[in-house]
Amino acid sequence: MIDPGALISDLQAFVRCPSITGDERALAELFAARASALGLEAEVVEFDLDAARAAPGYPGEEAPRTDLVGAVAVRRGSEPGAPRLAFNGHIDVVNEGSEPWTHGPWSGERSDGFVYGRGSVDMKAGVAAALHAAAAVPEPRGDVVVVATPSEEDGGLGTFAALERDSDFAACLIPEPTGFELICAQAGALTFSGVVHGKAAHAALRLEGESAIDKYVPFHLALQEHERRLNTDVAHELMRLRELPYPLLVGRVAAGRWSSQVPDRLEFEGRLGVPIGTPVEEARAELDALAASHGIELAWTGGQFAPADTDASHPFIRAVAAAAAVELGGEPPLTGATYGSDMRLWAERGIPCAMLGTSGIERAHAVDERVAEDEVVRVARILERVARHF
Repeated sequence: MIDPGALISDLQAFVRCPSITGDERALAELFAARASALGLEAEVVEFDLDAARAAPGYPGEEAPRTDLVGAVAVRRGSEPGAPRLAFNGHIDVVNEGSEPWTHGPWSGERSDGFVYGRGSVDMKAGVAAALHAAAAVPEPRGDVVVVATPSEEDGGLGTFAALERDSDFAACLIPEPTGFELICAQAGALTFSGVVHGKAAHAALRLEGESAIDKYVPFHLALQEHERRLNTDVAHELMRLRELPYPLLVGRVAAGRWSSQVPDRLEFEGRLGVPIGTPVEEARAELDALAASHGIELAWTGGQFAPADTDASHPFIRAVAAAAAVELGGEPPLTGATYGSDMRLWAERGIPCAMLGTSGIERAHAVDERVAEDEVVRVARILERVARHF
């Protein structure tokens, strides 16, 4: 049975343990200690970073790191060889930002029914809920394994390495903050960068130069048209439920060095949404060709998230929906996510996977990130019910 007080206390402890991407070891060790205290078999896992980077399918990364450390907690099943269920959650978080918080970013403060702090909603609440759910399952047939991984925020290297180590699972549920929607489809997300070259000149003789900004603007407009094409006649029924299923964004532009000089260089970075069913290589090639038509060469950098889905009629998806319905008073809506996630790493291996968790995704990565305590408990109860009937 889920103990709400103990669950929230562990969530507070997790939030109070900073685990910015690239530095997750302390939280992995704390997770394993709490898992052991709950009666689970627990292990801190030192993944082979070099081997993960060299493996086929390497998903990319952005944050600097010298190691790759996660943890695994296991509730042993009564029947050796029975299908194993995974709960997967990431323990890394983004930085706390530079703006002041109402409560400290690592405070784990409880106030007005919320737990505050960086990572509270994304997704230490889900990790804590999964841990307590696994511990509460009475005599599961097969193993229930909580896979707590680093490096999700910058591409998914942690879950990739975890699956290289052990992929013998019949299904996986990821308690990301979905607002209690049941997500079984996700868009891909690929990051790119480029440089536009111009010719410097004095502003008074502007026509003697060639502005890199002026050269970039037509390409930017072409990107907007490419986004419109990606979101016309969307094939996947769950992705059609989203206003903009496959966003394409240029998130950083830097150009020029002086107001009275024609800028001779512009740098940009962006993110390309990839439709479900479109190979990553094809998505890259299309944008490469568009850029080349404007005299620009792209570099594909950082995390590279492929799209993925699990059939909404799959028995595991139906089982998760039924378990959630008991707690929520009705089945959760089925939908797709416009962002990349670790879900695709499970789906790529043929493992049915879905995401379901608390509300609050709009507070993730933001100042005063927080999660509702009662929702964390509800998620734990749903996860426990999924495992009990798996």
